[in-house]
Amino acid sequence: MPDPTKPRIVIGADHAGYHAKENIKKYLEQAGYAVDDVGTWSEESVDYPDFARAVSERVISGQDQLGILACATGIGMSIAANKVPGIRAALAHDAMTARLAREHNDANVLAIGGREGYRDRSRLFERTVRRRAPPAAHRRDCRTRPGAGAAQARRLTA
Repeated sequence: MPDPTKPRIVIGADHAGYHAKENIKKYLEQAGYAVDDVGTWSEESVDYPDFARAVSERVISGQDQLGILACATGIGMSIAANKVPGIRAALAHDAMTARLAREHNDANVLAIGGREGYRDRSRLFERTVRRRAPPAAHRRDCRTRPGAGAAQARRLTA
């Protein structure tokens, strides 16, 4: 039974990330997280942007607090998810990059490579989902509109 004090997580993958998604889902459910699975449900070839959008829309709508995506490398999923306004998807290769994505960049979606050899995925995700969002000042930096920093940098160097 899910622990109501833990964040609700939505998870999705393409065919290359299918096995990783299933392993992560199993771990998270055993750890007491409520997990919503938006697919895919096999290794049959699918288009990864469809699953990136499905996860992102659930996070933006508030149905889930965090999202996890898996494809061959995680790169395509992170790019596709970041096209959805309000999503801050980060590609993580290990526990440190996953933790810092949440702590320093207020990532609300984590993308991983399903074909990459993570030795301890449970550690990667447990540390990430337990992290709180960064302090308010840092969140402001993470959510600045594109290009806003360039104008400030020009003023500082002028």
